[in-house]
Amino acid sequence: MSPADRTIPDLIAPGLDVLFVGINPGLWSAATGWHFARPGNRFWPALHRGGFTPRQLHPSEQDQLLGLGLGITNMVARASARADELTPAELVAGAQTLTGKVARYRPAWVAVVGVTAYRIGFARPKAGFGPQPETLTGARLWVLPNPSGLNAHFTPETLGAAFGELRAAVAG
Repeated sequence: MSPADRTIPDLIAPGLDVLFVGINPGLWSAATGWHFARPGNRFWPALHRGGFTPRQLHPSEQDQLLGLGLGITNMVARASARADELTPAELVAGAQTLTGKVARYRPAWVAVVGVTAYRIGFARPKAGFGPQPETLTGARLWVLPNPSGLNAHFTPETLGAAFGELRAAVAG
């Protein structure tokens, strides 16, 4: 089975502090079964820099997140080499699936890592980064920059700061 035909299980449990929502698994993640696994993806460093983890975790240590009140899912389950390979219809369907997961598991916060996917999936074309005015079945919403190494607009430092703003809101 090729990585493009694989999906990654959600890392989710009831009552999480934050459910992080990736756009979709990359091929490296699909091959390993770990979220944000591609070398060069900056999710794990940003999570640590933002104060969510006591040290930088390796993707293979993702199961430790549940004990910290954190989880990971994706808007779209289908793996691809690049997020821009997804169709708008896939993102809209993914947002509907995500809404069901949030209703079932009731995290306090949902953090979507990718503003374009959020805008398309939730029909919020003007949404920006940070806290969103609406909720998702009772969960507060936050949009973070995409930590993919392909997203050169954000440095590791600015990504860490963005994750830190969310961390401060969760703690506050």
